[in-house]
Amino acid sequence: MLAAADSSISALYVDHNRWLRDLLYRRSGCSETAADLTQDVFLRLLGKPALPAFNEPRAYLARIAHGLLVDHRRRQSVERAWRESLAADAEMVAPSAEEHTAIVDALARIDALLDGLKPRIRKVFLMSRLEACSYPAIAEQLGVSLSTVEKDMAAALRHCYQVLLA
Repeated sequence: MLAAADSSISALYVDHNRWLRDLLYRRSGCSETAADLTQDVFLRLLGKPALPAFNEPRAYLARIAHGLLVDHRRRQSVERAWRESLAADAEMVAPSAEEHTAIVDALARIDALLDGLKPRIRKVFLMSRLEACSYPAIAEQLGVSLSTVEKDMAAALRHCYQVLLA
């Protein structure tokens, strides 16, 4: 079974690698990013226990590639914000390359975890967890009631648990 899956992935690679790389280049504007993401698409397929049956392999590959490109752009945005934060704080010591990568990875995971939350709920969660603000302080800063902050935190925690369990 595994050999059959490997051969069908090989056939997909031979038949569609160039097309997929060109598609990702048009969408990303960077040949290196396009090449990396193309390889990631096929690595993702290799990680599946079995390939699904599909009539349109290019649509299937493009859907996987789109998700990877969105993740890549999100990570770039998080990394850019982290670099700006470092530059803005003169007292902060720049981390080593390994520490920087670990920090950006953690921030990207947090960003993905909180994706889909309404802006106020996200703000309440971040103020509580990252800035260690009390609920009354959050309510005062945001101009909402304490009850609203409590409900927003409950919604944020439910969302995080659902994402982690999925």
